[in-house]
Amino acid sequence: MRKHKAILMEKKIIIISRTPLRITFVGGGTDIGRYYKERGPGAVISAAVNKYIYVTVHRRFDSTIRVSYSRTENVESVDQLMHPTVREALRLLDIDGGIEITSMGDIPAGGTGMGSSSTFLVGLLNALHAWRGEYATAVQLAEEAVRIERGILKEPGGKQDQYIAALGGIQFMEFNRDETVVTTPLIMKEESRKNLQDNLLLLYTGSQRRSAEIHERQSKDAGMHLESYDRMRDLAYSMFKSLVENRWDETGRYLHENWLIKRTLADGISSPAIDNYYKAAMENGATGGKLIGAGGSGFMLFFAPRGSHEAIRKALGLKAEPFEFETLGSRIIYVGD
Repeated sequence: MRKHKAILMEKKIIIISRTPLRITFVGGGTDIGRYYKERGPGAVISAAVNKYIYVTVHRRFDSTIRVSYSRTENVESVDQLMHPTVREALRLLDIDGGIEITSMGDIPAGGTGMGSSSTFLVGLLNALHAWRGEYATAVQLAEEAVRIERGILKEPGGKQDQYIAALGGIQFMEFNRDETVVTTPLIMKEESRKNLQDNLLLLYTGSQRRSAEIHERQSKDAGMHLESYDRMRDLAYSMFKSLVENRWDETGRYLHENWLIKRTLADGISSPAIDNYYKAAMENGATGGKLIGAGGSGFMLFFAPRGSHEAIRKALGLKAEPFEFETLGSRIIYVGD
């Protein structure tokens, strides 16, 4: 029995973490290694929102491991776990048994485009560190999540989700060729931040997809679209400057330009249904928008005067999901016995 498990088995303890999901404004895709390692830095503007994934870690009465998500696993050892990120998080933190892990979220799990996979992993790592009696910084959590998803498991995708989940707020993130990440929180007048939030409309298309498939195609084809990625990166720099200068009303234009570029990068990013939704939103008052995440389905984000939100929602026939920006990243919200 390893020392961390031996210490914790002496008392009953429950840890709960809460980690925010995110929306991405511009630059998504330039955080993929295939791009930033060749043309870096990549640049993305993302915002954490008040939709969360909760992870609970609890001591088991014996040395087994129980993990509950869309299915339930009861195993004797870490190596027997089928859930890849849970398995690798336990290995990374040298936890070999006597633990129960459960999770739940405010939106459907997986395929919504709001970074749920990485958000779950950041929250899990935060809870596991707390379970071991350790404090982990936000940057440490993000780096460990990237190491597991991109390094160990070789899953396709970028780095923005891990960092925004760990840090929270609205972040301008730069992804350098040497694998370092520079994060700059957006500082703007409170009135401007409120106006930005009030003019954003988040709609659920009612369908989900495996982002890994789109990420794989996007990464494979990145070399053929380097100039397009350059333009999306430049949009991130321009939009960040506009927001810092409190020109929040230009957001729609940046979203629109970014979407027109992104939808051409790989098959499956858009679809006839998504294109029709987008057209209807623009005809009813939106000045720009995008499909959140890798593409295909999930949530759509539009920038439009608040007074036109209901007309857009009715024209598209989609469910609106109210949200606010979340200033904090992953947090431990309960420690008890």
